[in-house]
Amino acid sequence: MLAELIAEGVTLGSLYALIAFAFVITFRATETLNFALGSFLVMGGLVTAELSVNAHLGFWPAFAISCALVTATSMLIERFLVRPMIGRTLFVLGVLTIGVDLIISTLTQHVIGDKVFPLGDPWGSKVLSFATVSLPASRLSALIVALAIGVGFALWFRYTTWGIAMRAAAEDSATAALMGVRLGRVSMVAWAISGLIAGIAGMFLSTFPTLGADPTLRDVAFSTFPAAALGGFDSTTGAVVGGMLIGLVTAITQGYESHLTFLGASLHTIVPYVALVVILLINPNGLFGTREVSRV
Repeated sequence: MLAELIAEGVTLGSLYALIAFAFVITFRATETLNFALGSFLVMGGLVTAELSVNAHLGFWPAFAISCALVTATSMLIERFLVRPMIGRTLFVLGVLTIGVDLIISTLTQHVIGDKVFPLGDPWGSKVLSFATVSLPASRLSALIVALAIGVGFALWFRYTTWGIAMRAAAEDSATAALMGVRLGRVSMVAWAISGLIAGIAGMFLSTFPTLGADPTLRDVAFSTFPAAALGGFDSTTGAVVGGMLIGLVTAITQGYESHLTFLGASLHTIVPYVALVVILLINPNGLFGTREVSRV
C-alpha cells in the first residue's frame, strides 16, 4: 500500500509542482502572488469540457483552445491590472489578484452552479499496473507532461534570450532595465507562461480519478500555495521540490487517514499547511529561497 501511495504522491506532486512553478514565475517577474491561479485552473478544466463534450469539438482541439484562452486571460490581467500597480506593496498586489479570482469564480459559479463536467479525455478511467502499483493512466500522463515542461522551461531559461532576460529581471530589475531589458514584455511573458501552465494543470486535475471539472478546482491552488512557499517564492527548483513534497505528504496522509481519526476528519487537507509552518519555523526563506542580507 505504501508503494502505491508514494507513486500516487509523486504523480499528484508533479501537478502541484507545476502550479507552484506558476506562482514562482509571476512572483519573480512582478513580485506578485498570483492568487487568480485558482480561477485559471477552473477555466482550464471547464473550457476543455465544454468544447470537447458539449460542443463536440474533440478533446485535443478543445484542450488547445482552453490553454490559449487561459494564457490570453492571464496576459490581459497582467497588462491592464498588474502592470499599472507595479511598485506597490506585495500586500496590495496580492489583494488585487484575490479580487480577480473572486470575480472570475463568482461569475463561473453563477453560470454553471455546482455541476461537474466530464472532459471526454482519451484516458477515461483506465488504470495501469506495474508490479504492486496501480495508477490512473491520466495521472501517469500528467507526470510525463510535467517532467517535459520542467525540463523544457529549464533549458529555455538557461539558453534563450527571453530566458536570460527573465533571470536578469528577477535578479535586479533596475539594472536589467538599464541594460536594455524590456521589463513590461518580460512581465507579460511570465504571466503568459503562468496561465499556460495553469490551463494544463487544470485539465489534468479534472481527469480520473476526479469526476470532472467543477468550481471547487480552484481550492487546489490554495492547497498548492504552501508548496511554493515551502520551496521559496524566488526559486523554480524550490517550486518543484515543494510540490513533490506536498504531493507525497498529502497522498500518504490521505491513505492512512482511517487510522488517524483521533486527529480529526479530512486531515490531508491541513497537512500541507502544517508542513509549511514547520519548515518556515526552521528556515523563513523556504528550502531554496534566497536569504536577504542587509548592511547596517
